[in-house]
Amino acid sequence: MIMSQYHDKSFPGESGGYRAARDKLLEAEMGLRTQIEEVAALRRELPLGGAVPEDYVFEELTGGGQVRLSELFEPDKDSLVIYSLMFAPDDANACPMCASLLDGLNGSAPHINDRVNFAVVAKAPPAQLDAWAVGRGWDQFRLLSSNGNDFNPTYLAEDGEGSQWPMINVFRNTTNGVYHSWGSELFYAKSDVGHSRHADMLWPVWNMFVLTPEGRGTDWFPKLNYG
Repeated sequence: MIMSQYHDKSFPGESGGYRAARDKLLEAEMGLRTQIEEVAALRRELPLGGAVPEDYVFEELTGGGQVRLSELFEPDKDSLVIYSLMFAPDDANACPMCASLLDGLNGSAPHINDRVNFAVVAKAPPAQLDAWAVGRGWDQFRLLSSNGNDFNPTYLAEDGEGSQWPMINVFRNTTNGVYHSWGSELFYAKSDVGHSRHADMLWPVWNMFVLTPEGRGTDWFPKLNYG
């Protein structure tokens, strides 16, 4: 039995060459785990960003009324994560990439909301979002329309031409008001690996693919439907 230098387990039929290569990879994986924790610590240690310029008013789904940004914070939960769904009022469909990510987060939302506040915001009006949510089976996270406010352009989820972008923003509720805490600026940073991968930490699909010999590939992207 060929043993790893890092633990006392092995898989059936391993060759010496496989185990040596696997241990080299395992060492890199251990280093990556440490680096991920170091980056997470830097994120937690960020000072507060800018104060939110206004208490944005969002529209709930059809018939749900209005809600302010400050009202999205539940008691004893001071962090709010907002994902900006790429879905403009004149779009026939929401972004397939966003839909893939949110399909996964719909299942995770009850766990997320037990610890922090989470909402999804899109520029499309409530009725349009309502129909889309029903069609996708999104029923576990809060879906809001920013059609009547400037949240999207202010927090880098919309450009000057009205194009929508998939930003993630985190806000912090304090005794002095609501402040911006973190945003997925990696989306705007130059990438040497193709897609910006700013949301991959939340996205089960890509994290599954990178475990396989095929990897994530260069020409596969999520679709709204398969078949």
